[in-house]
Amino acid sequence: MTVTEQTQTQLVPDEIARQIVLPEGHSDHEKLFAAYKWLRENLPVGKAVVEGFDDIWLVTKHSDIMEVERNFDVFTAGGHDDKGSHNPILSNQAGDAFTKSLTGGSLRIMDALPYLDPPEHSAVKDIAGGWFRPANLKQWEDQIRTLAKESIDQYLKPGINEIDFIEDFALYFPLRVIMSLFGVPEEDEPRMMKLTQEFFGVADPDLQREDVQAQTPEAMAQQFAASFQDFCGYFEGLVQDRRANPREDLSSLIANAKTEDGEFYPNSFAYGWFMAISTAGHDTTSATITGAIEALAQNPEEYAKVKADLSLIPDLVNESLRWASPVKHFMRRALVDTTLGGVEIKAGDRVMPLYQSGNRDTDIFEAPDTFRVERKPNKHMAFGYGPHMCIGQHLAKQELRIMFEELLPRLGTIELKEGRKVTQTNFVGGIKHLPVKIELLK
Repeated sequence: MTVTEQTQTQLVPDEIARQIVLPEGHSDHEKLFAAYKWLRENLPVGKAVVEGFDDIWLVTKHSDIMEVERNFDVFTAGGHDDKGSHNPILSNQAGDAFTKSLTGGSLRIMDALPYLDPPEHSAVKDIAGGWFRPANLKQWEDQIRTLAKESIDQYLKPGINEIDFIEDFALYFPLRVIMSLFGVPEEDEPRMMKLTQEFFGVADPDLQREDVQAQTPEAMAQQFAASFQDFCGYFEGLVQDRRANPREDLSSLIANAKTEDGEFYPNSFAYGWFMAISTAGHDTTSATITGAIEALAQNPEEYAKVKADLSLIPDLVNESLRWASPVKHFMRRALVDTTLGGVEIKAGDRVMPLYQSGNRDTDIFEAPDTFRVERKPNKHMAFGYGPHMCIGQHLAKQELRIMFEELLPRLGTIELKEGRKVTQTNFVGGIKHLPVKIELLK
């Protein structure tokens, strides 16, 4: 077989490639997960060629994704290249070109963990790594529980509530938790909410910024950059305040971090930390809460099971994370010629580990398309794997556990209504509208 013939056998069918690579393909969950399944069964590592994008190796099996994630010296997130020639967040070619025009040629638009590799990644992660360990997070248990109770009482009323579950309820609790731990004033939370939705919804027409020219090839990168600049503008004041008036909060820890030379890290690293936590830290959690409620409504026997035995809530949390998988990818680039899943990958090739697909792999999960509260083992990769495994995973699980502990005993019937919609994004997102008729018991 010639090289050309071998390449042809590894090409992903155009319809499936577009379903996964294009943001609009992710607004149809049924077709998206069918595309993942086809690839796992027929082409676990396949090359997607989509007009306007670099060629991409789609990685859909759990074991192959783990191999990519743990071998950062083979598959870089971008930190091995001082020129910033790799973007860990998938953008089209026009978008990457627009980003380079803003940065002087680099795709490293922010000094945040997703853009870094060890040893730089390890050093920056250590700035607040200890803060996110379970032993430290225990001290916030009561505060988070109070916020959960307040959210339920504020956004739901006893009796029947006809609401959009995510818009009218699920968005607010995770945001309040993150911002209170940061020390951000409550009156600034709507601004953070708006910026986060714009940041992750760059390809969703419903979340388009007014100052971004819609329907252009560069639109996604324009919105990403504009939202990032707005975040930085806000966080600049936060950094200066916490250096002048440090407090016992996460913002002070990050703002006052110093390098081995005893100097403050450049402000860009503080911005990177604040961006990662204030965006992914609440958007992913609200998406998981919403996905869990929908799954429980669709599986009344599972709902009854966990209602009858609240000790199953940690298992519910894990299954909800596997089920929702709100973080869909982080791009990697091969540093050397290598082999992945029996396929030859050349140095410079771009690789797209698809975490949602890995979480439905039949090699790892029995009946993966079934929501099972008591699924054990549950080796999901909702938080990634390897050095880049999400630093906030224990906080997210803590928030989810506490919310379910407070909400489920007070929930009665859950009825799904028409109007469900999913955010149009190939990066981070989930259900954006979930109309429900939900009963809150007194």
